[in-house]
Amino acid sequence: MTPLARPVVGILIFGLAFSAGCKCGRTSSTASSHGGTWAGTAPSCKGLAATCGPAGNEDCCKSLLVPGGTYYRSYDGVDYVDKDYPATVSDFYLDKYEVTVGRFRMFVNAGMGTQKSPPAESAGAHPRIAGSGWISTWNANLAADADALKTAQKCFAAYQSWTDAPGSNESKPVNCLSWYTAFAFCAWDGGRLPTEAEWNYAASGGNEQRYYPWSSPPSSKTIDDSYAAYCGGTCKSLQTVGSKSPKGDGKWGQSDLGGNAWEWTLDRNSATFPVPCHDCAVLTIGPLRNFRSGAFDDIPATLRSATRHVYHPDYHGIVGVRCARSP
Repeated sequence: MTPLARPVVGILIFGLAFSAGCKCGRTSSTASSHGGTWAGTAPSCKGLAATCGPAGNEDCCKSLLVPGGTYYRSYDGVDYVDKDYPATVSDFYLDKYEVTVGRFRMFVNAGMGTQKSPPAESAGAHPRIAGSGWISTWNANLAADADALKTAQKCFAAYQSWTDAPGSNESKPVNCLSWYTAFAFCAWDGGRLPTEAEWNYAASGGNEQRYYPWSSPPSSKTIDDSYAAYCGGTCKSLQTVGSKSPKGDGKWGQSDLGGNAWEWTLDRNSATFPVPCHDCAVLTIGPLRNFRSGAFDDIPATLRSATRHVYHPDYHGIVGVRCARSP
């Protein structure tokens, strides 16, 4: 496989429900018990200048409340019309921005995310999903040391955003992340990987079931460069996170849920979605992992809220991450 090999884009219209591997919990209280912005302090932004957003002056670690609710996974009422897979998620926070190169540099400089400094056992767990934290046998899938981690982030010169020295990419999404490194980063940063159900819920605007994260009305198929870091194959590089905000934001304020970089989720890929789903994730089926969003050089179909991408967890490409945080 070459560094530019494209992951498979899943077409998510399934027949039978599948429940094996689902680790399910209970729903939370209503969103009114939590603030609209996460009150914690993310290590990746300690001492880091506020350089994100369209004006380049916003906290890159801002994390916004996504009130829980029920919706249909990978359904938009236009291209994806299967309502057999409802899901309920509890309140959670989801970072407004994709993890930037600058934030990831703080992680690297702290010596984290390597076999020498892996996450602790069970770190980065979803509090309502048993067995969702870090497993020590995954340590072997991390880079051996900080130098090896830096090398891994340079997956292809024309696409990578990482540079060994700080430069003009600090506010762009970090990419070339393996699933393991993405998990380790979010765990270190006081968060976790979002479940696929959570990510899809945020992009769909919950029960609005938006075609694109910004779609208004929800069935609108309007897409152009003013909504997303997307150029239909003509872009030369990733763009500053939040550069299309607020026009391209999702219902709860997250930017770049469509476009810029693909984003890893917690789940393994299964033939269909687990049912029932109350704060669920697929943790035990198959070797592949799911990611979402679509990248800066993708076609419109890949940016839809309902579209899933799958690949091996050690894949290094235009894949980054956005961390979730629990109330």
